[in-house]
Amino acid sequence: MRHVALVTLVVHDYDEAIRFYTEALGFRLVEDAPRPDGSRWVVVEPGGDGHGTGLLLARAKDEEQRARAGDQTGGRVGFFLHTDDFARDHARMTAAGVTFLEEPRHEPYGTVAVFQDLYGNRWDLLQPADR
Repeated sequence: MRHVALVTLVVHDYDEAIRFYTEALGFRLVEDAPRPDGSRWVVVEPGGDGHGTGLLLARAKDEEQRARAGDQTGGRVGFFLHTDDFARDHARMTAAGVTFLEEPRHEPYGTVAVFQDLYGNRWDLLQPADR
């Protein structure tokens, strides 16, 4: 079986990114290991069960990479966070200060609202219709 294990997300600072993803979004910190070059190997995942796709939080190394943080998909929604309880997660995330860019809406494929992470990357919080 094959699957996408990690997706790299360019961040400005490891610790602020860890705080946002673990505290505001409720992700689990899977790994935070120093590397010989002074960087860190930082992985967070939403499910905490090791079976989903994790995010490798990679600190920008130069100004070109810093400019990409928050706009890795050209302003489009680039990440999709599925939930089995939209109302619960939307309320928790809103209380934690997550910025939603629209009101929740019901589509044929499910309940969805676009939010942004601490750098401005756009995400869908989505409860698929079949759940």
